Amino acid sequence: MENIYAAMLLHKAGKTIDEASVTKVLEAAGITVDAVQVKALVASLSEVNIDEAIKAAPTMMAAAPAAAPAAETKAAAPVEDKKKKAEEEKAKEEAALEGLGALFG
Repeated sequence: MENIYAAMLLHKAGKTIDEASVTKVLEAAGITVDAVQVKALVASLSEVNIDEAIKAAPTMMAAAPAAAPAAETKAAAPVEDKKKKAEEEKAKEEAALEGLGALFG
């Protein structure tokens, strides 16, 4: 994310977004620079109109809350699965204890 922030800062300042500039911004912020990530970012941004991407961002953000309830439903499902598994394990343990009782009873 820091790499993207650096590119956005450079764009806002009207500077060229190249490897050297992004690296300088990251170093000035005290962030360890990964040259491969910087190179990939610069290459991917070379074909992007950043102003258009920023204008489109609010549209994307408005659609995101609609998708959030579906994510919450999916997150709740594993909790239910865990409860169901715990109940099954408890039932198995009880059955095993009953079997042991029959051996000694």
